[in-house]
Amino acid sequence: MKDSISQCIESFEAAILSLEDSPSPDQLKDVLEVLGISHLKPPSAQVIALLDMLADGITPINEGIITSLLGLCEAQKRFLYSMAGLLEEGVAAIEKAKEISATETVAEEVPSQMAVDHDIPVEPVPDDVVKPEAKEKTAPQAQKAEAMKPQSISSIRVATDRLDRVIELVGKLMVTYAVISQGNTDSSNKTSASLVELDKVIGNLQKEVDAIRLVPLKQIFMPMHRLVKSLSQKVSKKVKFTVIGEDLALDKSIVEMLNEPLVHLLRNAVDHGLEDADERREAAKDDQGAIDLIAYRKGEVAYIEVVDDGRGLNPEKIRNKAIEKDLMKESEEFTDKEILQFVLRSGFSTAEKITDVSGRGVGMDAVLNVIKNQLDGDIEIESELGKGAKFIISIPLSRSANEGIVEALVCRIGTETFIIPSRDVVEIYVPTDKDVVHLPDGRETVDVRGEVYSLLRLADYLDVQHEFDEMGFAQAVVVRVGEIKAAILVDEVLKQQQVVITGFTVPVQEIFDIPILGYGMMGESDAMVVDTEGLIQNFAVANVAAL
Repeated sequence: MKDSISQCIESFEAAILSLEDSPSPDQLKDVLEVLGISHLKPPSAQVIALLDMLADGITPINEGIITSLLGLCEAQKRFLYSMAGLLEEGVAAIEKAKEISATETVAEEVPSQMAVDHDIPVEPVPDDVVKPEAKEKTAPQAQKAEAMKPQSISSIRVATDRLDRVIELVGKLMVTYAVISQGNTDSSNKTSASLVELDKVIGNLQKEVDAIRLVPLKQIFMPMHRLVKSLSQKVSKKVKFTVIGEDLALDKSIVEMLNEPLVHLLRNAVDHGLEDADERREAAKDDQGAIDLIAYRKGEVAYIEVVDDGRGLNPEKIRNKAIEKDLMKESEEFTDKEILQFVLRSGFSTAEKITDVSGRGVGMDAVLNVIKNQLDGDIEIESELGKGAKFIISIPLSRSANEGIVEALVCRIGTETFIIPSRDVVEIYVPTDKDVVHLPDGRETVDVRGEVYSLLRLADYLDVQHEFDEMGFAQAVVVRVGEIKAAILVDEVLKQQQVVITGFTVPVQEIFDIPILGYGMMGESDAMVVDTEGLIQNFAVANVAAL
């Protein structure tokens, strides 16, 4: 039995090692199929996207992946040994192995230690199958951890003239600082002029640094050609894929987060959007379907469209599905555009069958989560039955509120000072007692000129004491995160100014569940920066749980 298991696993290992020389998409898919990876259905959209990009050939094969696949083979061998009764003390051996050493060489030492201490048959991979260099790829834990990190944009190409401008501005910054530090304190006019110049230099320097972070969408658009080609072959459809606007440059963090939503939208377009050849002929269409990926900019908003000329979305079918799932009542009336938005709801799907290309338990709500909650954007759907569908993503180009220099409101609660990033702020309002309504479940709402918002007392979340008990003396900062609006109650809004946000040097968020991003440095003092998004999301989750 042991020999049969070993021979079976050896064939897997040989197939994995062959990927080092000339890996092909079909060869990689066969390996993933044999190891069972292609059948995994994890609950995380990010994990599914990683597995999809590996299976579709977007993720390049590296030493870390080869090592991990060989590790899966070893795990399968031990599993089969256990079933055959050859690893009776397997659990005890593993527990003891964990206590042997916490060094990086544990992964290499555990098998031999287990075999010596417990007489467990551990079959080494024969030398004629494993290449010498592959033995060295039994990487330490640090290398494996590095291989498991999600792909990101690790380098940016910067024009030399832009770097020259940054260096020039830094020089002006140093000169202006020297003028201020060496100036006579009695010369207030000279000092004021220097401060104005300093503010101008800092502003220009920030613009140049922001521009350096820009990367073209080409970095994530180019692999999409390979993705669509691979998917079209898998589902036996002819697809003409066109990319427009790939030179549009966006902030590095935005480009990184756009990758997964676009992969999901394209998979859906190929699998569910386009008809097969017979259906297209019956509809008097060309056998070859068309999918367009378009990017453009209007003002301070970037737009990305995924367009197909397939069967389109059926509003009546979506409406019936929404009624079936109790998302709407049969008596309710919605426009076709509003009904189409139901496909973005969690768990909503009109697909008649689930395939290994799309529809494995992760719906459009995963795309909506990234676009709305992480990028503060929006997604709209346009469709004409029988003509095709268009998904339009809109993203504001402002930088993320949790890094760098940002505009912010400096607020006070009691004797403590806090900072609320201005990008989330809609307005500041002074409520009265009659504007506040106390709900039976303990929540509060506030009426701001006819609109009702949830009232969040920031002092309660941060365990500090309000200075004012009467509502007429406090101020409500109305904020918006995605489609959710709320009013954050503070004692006073002191001013608006630029602050430098920096993270904590210790993992505070892992220790305390508090809505704080980090420190905001304002020159003369520091203050905690409120995580508006986290505050509202936690409040919304708590309300759902209460209901």
